[in-house]
Amino acid sequence: MAKKKEVEACCCEHSHWKHHSKCGGVYGLGFIGAAIYYISQATGFWMGVLGILKALVWPAFVVYSFLKSVGA
Repeated sequence: MAKKKEVEACCCEHSHWKHHSKCGGVYGLGFIGAAIYYISQATGFWMGVLGILKALVWPAFVVYSFLKSVGA
């Protein structure tokens, strides 16, 4: 019985990484798209730096807008 739990734990550890890689790819593409957008809208160097920082946290803007639109 203990050996079965060890095998399950081992299998779960490997599948854990596979699930996060898909989300990481989506986040990465979103980051690149957001960075391009914010940098293209920047009027100066520091606004471009701010654009990169905004691109890092773009999911927070999406969730905030969604919750605001549903009235939560």
